[in-house]
Amino acid sequence: MRLISQTGLVICLAMLSLVSRADSVEELNAKALNALDFLSGQVEGVEVYLSNAAGVLVFPNIVKVGFGSGGQYGEGVLLVEQKPDAYYSRAGATFGLQLRTPFKSEVIVFVTEQALAEFRQRRGFEVGIDGSVALVTMEAVATLFTGQMNDPVVGFIFSNEGLMSNLSLEGAKITKLAR
Repeated sequence: MRLISQTGLVICLAMLSLVSRADSVEELNAKALNALDFLSGQVEGVEVYLSNAAGVLVFPNIVKVGFGSGGQYGEGVLLVEQKPDAYYSRAGATFGLQLRTPFKSEVIVFVTEQALAEFRQRRGFEVGIDGSVALVTMEAVATLFTGQMNDPVVGFIFSNEGLMSNLSLEGAKITKLAR
């Protein structure tokens, strides 16, 4: 029991240190645009898909926090009509963050106005509890453009190596920031 509380303390302290040196709004916006440019280079045609979305939530730099069974944390921006609308944090367990990758990016696409409105109405949002996100892998990319994937919320997870597969957003806790 003592080990669990010590681990929790380490995770909390690490997250606090991340928050204390959080990016400015301008830096976060620039990193989000860079992440979207990178995604566009990896997935041909995705920029049209994103421009037709009701909203796009971009977490450009999600980092592993702690050692062993720690957590992960990142801050992101919600783009509506391709302009910054609100800022969010994302926290969760480390499963899904591969050991060789120190960070990853996540893009959550609200395809419909209704999906975006439901997300905005919530004080916090936990993937898998408050709603699901259909994850796009390289194998599933074609279904985006053929109309076979018609989920209201779609997600991409990628690193500098490209789209990451066999990952999940399940359990990710997304909270609006006061910025």
